[in-house]
Amino acid sequence: MNIRPLHDRIVVKRLDDQAEQVLNGIIIPDSAKEKPQEAEVVAVGKGKRSDDGKLIPLDVAVGDKILFGKYSGSDIKVDGQEYLIMREDEVLGVIEPVAAKKKK
Repeated sequence: MNIRPLHDRIVVKRLDDQAEQVLNGIIIPDSAKEKPQEAEVVAVGKGKRSDDGKLIPLDVAVGDKILFGKYSGSDIKVDGQEYLIMREDEVLGVIEPVAAKKKK
């Protein structure tokens, strides 16, 4: 992918929901399924400029797994792959891996 988002925008790729959705034994077709609201960040902009001209870096980085709102971002297609481009403030949170508990 050769796309570089500007300012405080990020490019993300939705994480596929591998679980088959079945309701009372009826398989729901792909067209009726909700799109996942989890994604992996694949590109980030340099950051946003404050009123005094200082560059404020983004909190998300390439490789982060994020949660975003249902209607966030704009769908784009690059090299046959579907991506979303959105502003960082549309990100609801970063999914962090749970650390394994140590045995005593």
